[in-house]
Amino acid sequence: MRRSLVVLVAMVFGVLVGVPATAGASTPYCGITWGSLPKQAAPGSTDELYAIRTGRHTCFDRMVLDVNGDVRGYSVRYVDEIRKDGSGELVPVRGGARLEVIAKVPTTPTDAIFLPNGELADVTGYSTFRHVAWAGQFEGQTTIGLGVRARLPFRVLLLDGPGTWSRMVVDVAHRW
Repeated sequence: MRRSLVVLVAMVFGVLVGVPATAGASTPYCGITWGSLPKQAAPGSTDELYAIRTGRHTCFDRMVLDVNGDVRGYSVRYVDEIRKDGSGELVPVRGGARLEVIAKVPTTPTDAIFLPNGELADVTGYSTFRHVAWAGQFEGQTTIGLGVRARLPFRVLLLDGPGTWSRMVVDVAHRW
């Protein structure tokens, strides 16, 4: 009873002196409120993935999948291990956590997509990214293993342009 009275008095005092209920609550890092739960969109496309690139930003690292046409479908989620499309073979991916990135578009892998070491992007010196690994293409979808420092918030964006092309963007925050 006494404890309830103290809480009630504190609440009334806060209202009377204008202290907001969230006073003392921490604000999200860079305003990021993305979370780490799986993200997906259902429809697929017959347009083809033609390039994969990465970039570093102030609050997050970014991976961009360029599609020659319209990309609409995807699935991005944290997994314990990355498996190759079709065969199920384990794909080694560096990092404390792994994001399975599935773009529901086909790819014809060429030497132009890969770096000389067989990786898809050089992420040396990135704050969050540790490895970008090819995990295959099977039945109209392309899978990429994205190794990150830890299980961190991420988001997925689908962007139009330039021209008739589109982009699937995966941003992973540097921290919570």
